[in-house]
Amino acid sequence: MAAVPAPLSVETIRDAPKVLLHDHLDGGLRPGTVVELADAIGYTALPTRDPGELAGWFLGAAHSGSLERYLETFGHTVAVMQTPEALARVAAECAEDLAADGVVYAEVRFAPELHVEQGLDLDEVVLAVLDGFRTGTARAAAAGRTIRIGCLLTAMRHAARSREIAELAVRYRDVGVVGFDIAGAEKGFPPTRHLDAFEYVRQQNAHVTIHAGEAFGLPSIWEAIQWCGADRLGHGVRIVDDIAVDADGTVKLGLLAAYVRDTRIPLEMCPTSNVHTGAARSLAEHPIGLLTKLRFRVTVNTDNRLMSGCSMTSEMAALVDTFGYGWADLRWFTVNAMKSAFIGFDERLALINDVIKPAYAALVR
Repeated sequence: MAAVPAPLSVETIRDAPKVLLHDHLDGGLRPGTVVELADAIGYTALPTRDPGELAGWFLGAAHSGSLERYLETFGHTVAVMQTPEALARVAAECAEDLAADGVVYAEVRFAPELHVEQGLDLDEVVLAVLDGFRTGTARAAAAGRTIRIGCLLTAMRHAARSREIAELAVRYRDVGVVGFDIAGAEKGFPPTRHLDAFEYVRQQNAHVTIHAGEAFGLPSIWEAIQWCGADRLGHGVRIVDDIAVDADGTVKLGLLAAYVRDTRIPLEMCPTSNVHTGAARSLAEHPIGLLTKLRFRVTVNTDNRLMSGCSMTSEMAALVDTFGYGWADLRWFTVNAMKSAFIGFDERLALINDVIKPAYAALVR
């Protein structure tokens, strides 16, 4: 008798191992935590103190179709993440929440320079977050869920502290930091403004991912790769602008798209977030469908779980519903992500062979 695959449902997808490469710490707080931390420091600018209403407010603000409006929501979360205790709590809860969602490996990013408003220095910020990840990972293990978390340090592309953040990423790479990133509004703030930081990271044999090709087009992607040496592209959806699909279905890749596919540069795609920010008009029209068909190195990610009201499970389930993907496709996304992680080859291979593939083999059976 032929083997029968496990049914694809929210529950079975949640139990399947998943790998997350693009998740913002300040975009994934629990609504209740935002309220409690705000009360603790006397922050009164929240639109509501009811956690349920607050979750709805974040989702509504994020679903405006504007990346700029989307980014404004972070003013509230960053405001309550200005003490070691708050940073450690948020990081610990992040680890617990991701583990509960079936994530076995995650790289979570944040911008240390945004968390110094109350007197912390950059090192104190990073140490607090790393401590929180350790605590959350231990709590998850106690609850029967194993997760490993690597930390990405992000510099803001409109600011001038990228070299400091790059040095910070290198300084803490042996205790949990796995790479360097830049983020923020793309238009008017090209990654080449931060060449000094990128050159330093590369000279130190460290890893780089760059937000590119989300709200801005192909030049953003080209600069990130060819000038700044990005190992991965944060989002990268606009690479589709370099792909022509004729009426008969014939596909022709431009030089940049062909380079990205041929060299297997990973795309950290965040479908729900991209719809919310206007980078894609709908999930059905999201470039992830075409890019997956063409076998680019596509990975699936959450971006900001609070703002977009999503999880890795909901992202995967939405792709199943929209594109008809099966377990083999979800395994492909997951292995792609694990191959693209900023940890050692042996560690990546162990997670693929010992955790991911056996779990999916049982689901496909």
